[in-house]
Amino acid sequence: MQHIRNFCIIAHIDHGKSTLADRLLEFTKTVTHREMQAQLLDDMDLERERGITIKSHAIQMDMKLGGKDYVLNLIDTPGHVDFSYEVSRSIAACEGALLIVDAAQGIQAQTISNLYLALENNLTIIPVLNKIDLPGAMIEEVSDQIVDLLGCERDEIIHASGKTGFGVDNILQAIVDRVPAPTGDPKAPLKALVFDSVFNSFRGIIAYFRIYDGIIKKGEKVKFMATEKEYFADEIGILKLEKEAKSEISAGDVGYIISGIKEAREVKVGDTLTSFENPCAESIQGFEDVKPMVFAGIYPVDTEDFEELREAMYKLQLNDASLTFEPESSAALGFGFRCGFLGMLHMEIIQERLEREFGMTVITTVPNVSYHAYLNNGDMVIVNNPSDLPDPGKMAKVEEPFINAQIITKSEYIGPIMSLCLGKRGILKNQNYLTSDRVEIIFDLPLAEVVFDFFDKLKTVSRGYASFDYHPIGYVESYMVKLDILLNKDIVDALSAVIHRDRAYDWGKKICEKLKELIPQHQFEIPIQASIGAKVIARETIKALRKDVTAKCYGGDISRKRKLLEKQKEGKKRMKQVGSVEIPQSAFMAVLKLD
Repeated sequence: MQHIRNFCIIAHIDHGKSTLADRLLEFTKTVTHREMQAQLLDDMDLERERGITIKSHAIQMDMKLGGKDYVLNLIDTPGHVDFSYEVSRSIAACEGALLIVDAAQGIQAQTISNLYLALENNLTIIPVLNKIDLPGAMIEEVSDQIVDLLGCERDEIIHASGKTGFGVDNILQAIVDRVPAPTGDPKAPLKALVFDSVFNSFRGIIAYFRIYDGIIKKGEKVKFMATEKEYFADEIGILKLEKEAKSEISAGDVGYIISGIKEAREVKVGDTLTSFENPCAESIQGFEDVKPMVFAGIYPVDTEDFEELREAMYKLQLNDASLTFEPESSAALGFGFRCGFLGMLHMEIIQERLEREFGMTVITTVPNVSYHAYLNNGDMVIVNNPSDLPDPGKMAKVEEPFINAQIITKSEYIGPIMSLCLGKRGILKNQNYLTSDRVEIIFDLPLAEVVFDFFDKLKTVSRGYASFDYHPIGYVESYMVKLDILLNKDIVDALSAVIHRDRAYDWGKKICEKLKELIPQHQFEIPIQASIGAKVIARETIKALRKDVTAKCYGGDISRKRKLLEKQKEGKKRMKQVGSVEIPQSAFMAVLKLD
């Protein structure tokens, strides 16, 4: 165990984590020159296309240093705030972390929040100043920021470049010297933390674990403590670039287990794996249950695909433990799922993965957050779906979730960012200058306002310089109403939204105008209305497609034409009663991009 080091790489988005991981793998000759490619650990097409890491990736490296053989277990983590749950799980399986800071961008909001996550778990932090080969690198300035943040010495900061490979040897030396070896007793009963799992269509579910105590042997009977399921360890091994089978793995190491598990529900990330014959006394206090921030309905385009969608969701949940879902039905869309996501990017990625990996085309409804509605008799109802909001006559008050948002930006963008936050019903809490031209602004914001397009707008008004991080602070009473959209006098529940009373009129008017553009003309006139309860606050009308029935009448008496027009009018009236309005998918999506 003295020669094992477990560490992860944490940083803000786009500070070069995956590129640096590539250099570490090259330097330790874990991959051959032929196998090497950029962002080697990002194995999803989606990750490569977007240049972001979505999943944490674990890999083991062997290296010789000072005549000794060392085993290094590396976990490369995502940087986006929507995937911070992946980071928290990776941190739970490590003793050290490389904190990477981009020399051209300096310290960003996500750098700070990931650092606090690591410090809470008592990890040894190794600061790395990356991208020092860039012409815009501010090496001295950013080094000062790191010293202020960590309270470390200047010479503890390692200068490196993920592109050229400069400084990689110093990083590996620092990992061996500074990161403590794992502690644990190989003779004690088996105790391992499951920190990730993947689905393989041939082998079933593969769980990744980190052993704290004891030894796991091939073929022995093991037990998952949270689900109380028992299995035989058909195959165990370590995570090289390809999985490498072993006959036993002992305390301090990271590995995988294949035990023929077919049901996605039987593996819980954060569970404790122990021996069936000689179980450990108590399970590991892993990471807490994930709290979804954004809720949206996901429905199959064809209602017959509902069961396939359910299977796809279970398999995705294995791969991404922060996805939560439950079945629901809608009058407009049939059967589907109410899903909880950690943010808008997370929702977008899940939708895209469903389409790519499982071939499911889905419709996503308007995202919203969960509210607490208090009834007149004192009962509280949790409202995840706008249609669950009780009648205004029965409700005493509604509380909505607020977040504490930390925005770090250059001082020249303070004005536009302030007006953006205040326009989103934000409350300014604090503002302090980190350096002469970098400001930290702290706002309390309603989560519902942040859900839609806040992040995109923040990037726009700050030309991409502002970084944003948030954490929930609880529920605050607000004047919320349910806004319904009616097409041809029928409520379309998939377009309903819970919204602040002051914003309802503008929002309703915009939706009506947008739907008028997007819904194609029918043979009958379609009124589009926005209403709060029984009161209609906005209306647009889609005119009917009109066939020229009088074309065949030329000359003759006007009464002949009138007769034909009256007949057409009757037909339109009847059609309006029985006709159904086809709503294109673009109409559901357009609501997200209203401004």
